[in-house]
Amino acid sequence: MNHEKISHVVGTSKPPLLELTIGEALERAAERWSGKPALVSRHQDVRLTWLELKHAADTFALGLIGLGIEAGDRVGIWAPNCAEWTIVQLATARAGIILVNINPAYRTAELEYTLRKVGVKALVCAENFKSSDYVAMVETLVPALHDGPIHSVELPALRHVIKIGGAQRPGWLTFADVIDMGQSRSPGELSALAAGLDANDAINIQFTSGTTGRPKGATLSHRNVINNAYFVGIGMGLQEGDRLCVPVPLYHCFGMVMSNLACLVHGATMVYPSAGFDPVAVLETVEAERCTALHGVPTMFISELEHPDFERYDLSSLRTGIMAGAICPIEVMSKVMDRMHMPDVGVAYGMTETSPVSFQSAPSDPVERRVSTVGRVQPHLEVKVVDPARGVTVPRGTAGELCTRGYSVMLGYWDDPDQTAEAIQDGWMHTGDLGVIDEEGYGRIVGRLKDMIIRGGENIYPREIEEYLYRHDAVEDVQVIGVPDARFGEEICACVRIRSGKHLTEQDMIAFCRGQIAHYKIPRYVIFLDSYPMTITGKVQKHVLREMIIDELSNRR
Repeated sequence: MNHEKISHVVGTSKPPLLELTIGEALERAAERWSGKPALVSRHQDVRLTWLELKHAADTFALGLIGLGIEAGDRVGIWAPNCAEWTIVQLATARAGIILVNINPAYRTAELEYTLRKVGVKALVCAENFKSSDYVAMVETLVPALHDGPIHSVELPALRHVIKIGGAQRPGWLTFADVIDMGQSRSPGELSALAAGLDANDAINIQFTSGTTGRPKGATLSHRNVINNAYFVGIGMGLQEGDRLCVPVPLYHCFGMVMSNLACLVHGATMVYPSAGFDPVAVLETVEAERCTALHGVPTMFISELEHPDFERYDLSSLRTGIMAGAICPIEVMSKVMDRMHMPDVGVAYGMTETSPVSFQSAPSDPVERRVSTVGRVQPHLEVKVVDPARGVTVPRGTAGELCTRGYSVMLGYWDDPDQTAEAIQDGWMHTGDLGVIDEEGYGRIVGRLKDMIIRGGENIYPREIEEYLYRHDAVEDVQVIGVPDARFGEEICACVRIRSGKHLTEQDMIAFCRGQIAHYKIPRYVIFLDSYPMTITGKVQKHVLREMIIDELSNRR
């Protein structure tokens, strides 16, 4: 097969893959860089060396074991960026417990679905964040909390809820309580358990929205995420002693894998500027901590560059970083390289189901390549572009569906064999993204087979929002589309048909969503229509609808 003529690229086989569990990687880090800084949570005033981080993770892991949580059980983490998030990430991995990442923006219904779907046995959560009162939402789901294990009909697997920070509360354990329990157990207990773990074991579940409107639990192994973190780090030139500023959310693969685990395997320091993204906190942190690398989605970099006090901050320590999650305008990349002193900044493309990165640019790539493409295929992976209708690999320069094969492909969707079989065929993960591979092997994303909207790095599926909006008694029909936006890449527009005899305003629709679905899923625009463009078979032509709405919105401006 001549890969140079068809859209099929194969990554290099060097360096070799790491055959490690996350726990083994942590042991190596603690031995090699014991007294070096591992984690700085600036907003919490927490600083840990690699030896201290390993000790905290091991102690928390022993505490979980003391609660009766075993290897293969699921523990959820529902919190913004903080030191405890990372301690839980490493602790669960040390004990072979599967970590379930829960979006900090989730509301009660989304939390309930997640906990039930994967059978979460213990939930670790913050007290609150922004407008979210996590404790109140948990107590809505489990109203009869009392000391001792939980017994809930609605959530039969849930046994413990663990609160990060704050005062004691009936029925809740605190993070410190679990640490205390761990200190009373023998470290040898954890060592014996860790020795029986395998790099191919499931270790993480991340929820991604699906076209059914219900999130699917992408299940990843140690091998999936450790190796992706390793090669992402190599791709951005991450080195021992680097200090990586991490404003991206840890619940997402970007933060958890590309940031945290990349630091773990390369000996760099994780630096958290704030609980949630704040451009001033990022600028202050880069200056104060002398960060050498910075991660973010394009909207984050834009917010930093456009801040009125930008020039006040000394960012000269920066060298490299990654911009991912959405298409990056060339002028933004140029400003980041120049004004933020990041000549080696690059872009990356992937999806949760591929751990996540499959394409990444290199520091040696010209800036035009770094913004017009997503770079080249990563080591030990192969990607092809196929005709969606016929399944055959298309010639170079032709658009089709991107499919990825190799170590990074997820184990599957948790408890969903049908969706797994549909997504992974003969080892190939069908991404649903439309892409092009050029003559030199660079990839370019041109669209999406699925109607996914990418708003500021968040993947949003219209069907999930549509299903919620249908609950409003004045909504006859609704179609949700993405429309271009200079700041977020795309914004959400709900195109609503009102029931006969009902009255509805744009403010009514937005108010109906507020506090019920995650803030980034709330439509920016609501447009009322009498009908939609349809095919002969009665299907809505969303691409035609999108063009109509784009024209209407441009006329409003």
